[in-house]
Amino acid sequence: MTATATTQISPTEVAAWREYVGRVQTRREVLSAETLRRFAVAVGSSSDVQNVPPPLGHWAFFADAPAADALEEDGHPQRGGFMPPVRLPRRMFAAASFRFVAALTLEAEAELRLTIADVRHRSGSAGDLVFVDVERSLAQAGLDRVIERQTIVYRGAGEPAAAIEPAAALPGTGIVWAPGPVDLFRFSAVTFNAHRIHYDAAYAQREEGYPGLVVHGPFTAAKLCALAARGHPGMRMRSFEFRANAPLFAGQPIRLQPGTEPGTVEAIRCDGVTAMRALAGFSDQAAP
Repeated sequence: MTATATTQISPTEVAAWREYVGRVQTRREVLSAETLRRFAVAVGSSSDVQNVPPPLGHWAFFADAPAADALEEDGHPQRGGFMPPVRLPRRMFAAASFRFVAALTLEAEAELRLTIADVRHRSGSAGDLVFVDVERSLAQAGLDRVIERQTIVYRGAGEPAAAIEPAAALPGTGIVWAPGPVDLFRFSAVTFNAHRIHYDAAYAQREEGYPGLVVHGPFTAAKLCALAARGHPGMRMRSFEFRANAPLFAGQPIRLQPGTEPGTVEAIRCDGVTAMRALAGFSDQAAP
């Protein structure tokens, strides 16, 4: 653990990072059906993407593609650039919310507009946490099709996480999902995510203190989004949001099930911990 990983965040640093609020970046890309097809099969959806769009399929597009010499040891892009250069060593995709305004048109150009919406610092028993909110608006033909707000959390290295002890019986009812290393590799590949905790077990255990390979939060979110859609056949999903509460690990069963509140779904870890909760909103209009 480095000295900078344990040094308390100062108000001056937070103020400097908050100067990034309002920063905008725009990208353009043709939405390839083949790119979406690879994402679909990686998350277990139909390869007929023209007729059956995969859950959260817009994540197949506009992947960050830094040069190899612009990556840090953990596989993330180097600090700075569009995002504020928060110096805490651990970076995680903590939460997101979506509004689905209109369907995407494949093989047509689209524009993604990213805006740094907020930078927040909290300090508590878990140490310093810095949250960066990024708004992402994906538009085609002058119309916003998907509007998303992501929350990225930065934290200190912390202590190694204890191995997860499975419960005698996985609680609840629903679909049991047990992603393995190949599943995680394929999801990393289709999203161009080089973070080593998802495919390099030795690094995940030695450097970041996890008991095994970590399941991507967005991978779990896509599985929950699909579960929510299956519970509302013939309806159109208008909104979706999720929050990660605890890590999930490759090779251990995860139960995907409806939550207790209307429209909610959740991912239950093998020890009974609720690792992710999500909420979906639907309209009576049939899905296109």
